[in-house]
Amino acid sequence: MNKKFLVTGGTGFIGSAIVKSLIKTGYFVKVLDNQSRGSNRRLKEVEGRFEMIKGDIRNMNTVQRACKGIDSVIHLAYINGTEFFYTKPELVLEVGVKGMMNVLDACISNNIEEILLASSSEVYQTPAVIPTSETVPLTVPDPLNSRYSYGGGKIISELLTINYGRKYFRKAIIFRPHNVYGSDMGWEHVIPQLTLRVRKLVKDSKVINLPIQGTGKETRAFIYIDDFVTGFNKILQKGKHLEIYNIGVMEETSIQELILEIGKIYGIKIKIVPGKLTPGSTQRRCPDISKLKKLGFKPKFDLVMGLQETIQWYNDFAHLQFKND
Repeated sequence: MNKKFLVTGGTGFIGSAIVKSLIKTGYFVKVLDNQSRGSNRRLKEVEGRFEMIKGDIRNMNTVQRACKGIDSVIHLAYINGTEFFYTKPELVLEVGVKGMMNVLDACISNNIEEILLASSSEVYQTPAVIPTSETVPLTVPDPLNSRYSYGGGKIISELLTINYGRKYFRKAIIFRPHNVYGSDMGWEHVIPQLTLRVRKLVKDSKVINLPIQGTGKETRAFIYIDDFVTGFNKILQKGKHLEIYNIGVMEETSIQELILEIGKIYGIKIKIVPGKLTPGSTQRRCPDISKLKKLGFKPKFDLVMGLQETIQWYNDFAHLQFKND
């Protein structure tokens, strides 16, 4: 049987990578996206090989229509990008929670028994344990800080998936991506933002000063998009009902190290000028991926390999920053 998938948020960075992987495997794919932050260009190489539904995840009728004839839903539709957590927290929550409920209701009414939810490393916020396993408590440290609109919405989505999953689904799985990066990943994330800032500062000088948030000692564990897709496919094939899986790598990289690598690619030296860290920012983040490794996952790309391709893309296509298509 040719399994039929619906991918919500399928023209986004991660969603489009999943869509392309599913199509290349031979599955039938529908994509639901309102194109507010996604882009059709990400699916250019599989154009004409999937069904596109342009619509809003908050519209119940649209979601019901998208779910007709589907066997499995991969739900990624959400508002990402740190700046939106602070400027549009009510919209982040509306899209997150209303969208999740619409997807669950549409699955139930269309007898869809499989759902995979994209959650986030943001559900851990400031984890007490590094590397952080899937069993570490999820927190909203301060409900008055609008940053936590994103993580809070993801926690609610996880609770809904697990508890509806017990009653209505044969297979309900949560995956938590950790700092996925690559070409055309968007404009509101640390790697493209740093890259574009360095690009503007690079003139004739071989040494530049770069003001940043924080000291540069803050860490993340960056996973290249191709490795992420490999990890996701392991979960799709072998993941268990009502289980949660981190997808990432276990190598911490400081922001300072990241900046120096970007400088090497540009052939310059960068002097970091420390600044104030935005309230709610996480000092360290690194997932424990032991659970995913047991499914056979092994990342192939190191940061230097992935950065070279990513930075080349942002050099070549910086002019697209204020275009949506």
